[in-house]
Amino acid sequence: MSHRPGPDELLFLPLGGAGEIGMNLNLYGHAGKWLMIDLGIAFGDDDTPGIDVVMPDPAFIAERSADLAGLVLTHAHEDHIGAVPYLWPQLRCPIYATPFAASLVRRKLVEAGLKEAAPITEIPLSGRFSVGPFEIELITLTHSIPEPNAVVVRTKLGTVLHTGDWKLDPDPLVGPVADEAALRRIGAEGVLAMVCDSTNALVEGQSGSEAEVRATLDRLIGERRQRVAVACFASNVARLGTIAEVAARHDRQVGLVGRSLWRIDAAARETGYLADLPPFVSEHDIAFLPRDKVVMVCTGSQGEPRSALARIARNEHPQATLESGDSVIFSSRVIPGNERAIFKLQDELVRLGLEVLTDREHPVHVSGHPARAELAQMYHWVRPRIAVPVHGEPRHLVAHAKLAEECQVPATIVPQNGSLIRLAPGPAGRVDEVASGRLGLDGNALVPIGGEIMQQRRRILHGGSVVVTLVAGRDGRLLAAPQLAAPGLLGSGDAALVAELAAEVRDAVDALSAAQRHDDAALKEAARLAVRRGFRARRDKKPVTEVQLVRL
Repeated sequence: MSHRPGPDELLFLPLGGAGEIGMNLNLYGHAGKWLMIDLGIAFGDDDTPGIDVVMPDPAFIAERSADLAGLVLTHAHEDHIGAVPYLWPQLRCPIYATPFAASLVRRKLVEAGLKEAAPITEIPLSGRFSVGPFEIELITLTHSIPEPNAVVVRTKLGTVLHTGDWKLDPDPLVGPVADEAALRRIGAEGVLAMVCDSTNALVEGQSGSEAEVRATLDRLIGERRQRVAVACFASNVARLGTIAEVAARHDRQVGLVGRSLWRIDAAARETGYLADLPPFVSEHDIAFLPRDKVVMVCTGSQGEPRSALARIARNEHPQATLESGDSVIFSSRVIPGNERAIFKLQDELVRLGLEVLTDREHPVHVSGHPARAELAQMYHWVRPRIAVPVHGEPRHLVAHAKLAEECQVPATIVPQNGSLIRLAPGPAGRVDEVASGRLGLDGNALVPIGGEIMQQRRRILHGGSVVVTLVAGRDGRLLAAPQLAAPGLLGSGDAALVAELAAEVRDAVDALSAAQRHDDAALKEAARLAVRRGFRARRDKKPVTEVQLVRL
């Protein structure tokens, strides 16, 4: 099929964020146009060596960029806006965001040299606007960042509520509570489909309130007598406000350690948040404060090796330090996949004589995503005819779908990235699968995560690599002993093994026929196989082997 939505057709297509947490990229198709909601990233792991940032491959919509009416950003978390500076040049569409998200995206675009090129239209909270054939309304929700918005997408075929990330927090501390009246109103008007956050679909009850965290941090910080560091998500402006108010009650000043924290602080103050708080202390000035008069807020809650807290743990930070007897509070949850890095960092801190406090022992964090009772409440208000769970791993999506069925939603569809779903007309369901994938930021280049470069890099990571240099005459006879270089596989004590492998390479070349020795490809392949056989027999390794041939 052409994948150009018809005038009497409403399509939904996730290219990121369906079957995973992070990298959100959602498309709605109608009347020949596409609407994109969110364009986010995830972070690299052990399966993506050398890659720090991963994002959806936008090839499907980039090929149809002329039909892309615009990009609407639900909120300012990296998994919803982080890919904009990397992928917008392929899309070149208008961007729509509320003030806080717009402020952060502008900063990213400035760093990418795209400030003048990428147009951002700032939309007020609860604003209404048009994007191509789509009529858009924003509904204010609560989350762990200012200005989270559900997006109401109205078409002549029906209304879709795209929730973005949300929770129901009766006391969010920053920003208003969720707009229940607006949710009830669109539910009464009639909602065709709700595309909804599934992160905590396996968690019973409520997600909890930011006010509960404030009480716990107040107690913990009040009990400490030396320097306190708090690791939290930089984007959690409410948590920054909580820490500042708690610190003030205990006669402590607050310093920010980490670039992303300062970036968030600037965007928050620019858009009217944290306005009542005094300026935070700089990293440089923290060192001049008595140890019992400061709270440091640090990046690194997920164990990121280049974060401020990780550098402090390694005694590599140029300004901030922690000493034996100080305390570190991890005011964050463990994102699945980050366990190893986080526990490693916590162990490093404990070895320095620091007290480490986490949400396993104290309620120092609440999730920004809805637990099952909140999901049920949302379904009670909105009453969609179709439930489409997104923003979750497969187990989250399936659990969410079952909950929707229990809430009497007539139809549920569990998508995966690349699932082209027709929401209307007729019964909703998949109509096709389109190509989807991931791109990794490799230095300043984007490379396919499933492509040749990354496949080769994974093989090198696990099996190592060997470079063999051969010098041969015109007749194909070797004029010198083969030279082997294998960093990470062969050390200074392996001279005997190198000599044995070189001899086996020579034997393999000598065994070739005259015609084969004149064939560069055949000669190089014989040497390559000899090296791999030698490593397999002696080290049980299958290194990536490259043969360089010089003919004289």
